Amino acid sequence: MAALGISTFSVLLYFAARTTVAINLTLLNTCLPLATFIGAGVLLNEWPPRRAWLGLVVATVGLLVLIAQGRLAQLAALSFNPGDLIMLLAVLDWALYTLLLRRWSPYFQLPPLVLLGALVLCGVPLLLPFYLLELASGQTFEPSVDNLAAIVYTGICASLLAYLLWNQGIRVLGVAKAVLTNYLMPVFTALLGYLLLGEGLQAYHWFGGALIFAGLLLATRPSLR
Repeated sequence: MAALGISTFSVLLYFAARTTVAINLTLLNTCLPLATFIGAGVLLNEWPPRRAWLGLVVATVGLLVLIAQGRLAQLAALSFNPGDLIMLLAVLDWALYTLLLRRWSPYFQLPPLVLLGALVLCGVPLLLPFYLLELASGQTFEPSVDNLAAIVYTGICASLLAYLLWNQGIRVLGVAKAVLTNYLMPVFTALLGYLLLGEGLQAYHWFGGALIFAGLLLATRPSLR
């Protein structure tokens, strides 16, 4: 679990981010719910209900509206490169981590922080070969204010808090509901861009966001007769 979630995923993600554009990372990230839905049926024998698949489709359409900025030509103009393949591998790696976290949950009856600490303790040493490989290629660390600030944010928010909340979300909600929250990332990106960077909210933001929320509500609502 540590090899999948802590070391391999991190290496693949950050390598992909260096070799492809952010919009491609977001688009390929939409494969996570689909891969997890199929994996849940194959590995856990927990096929999501039909309304969850319908919600997945609606949320995907909303995400494509955001990525394309409401223009089909923008979507058709997307191009892919080898870095996108690395991101796809990262998505599949994270899907397997999520599914095994659910499947092996009886073995992980630990407080959330203890479980995360154990995973980090096992996963960080596995990063050492990759670190030494970068050092051998002449890539070194510069202790500047910007670098240190980025590392502190990544270590606390994008690593400690993100892993802690994700693990607990899988435990409480189950796989099918938890992975659908990935579709909220571009929605929050647009809102934070408006609040922190002064970027305007366009009509496609509202339309795409509404579709995403509708898809999530459809996929997670209780079954009604």
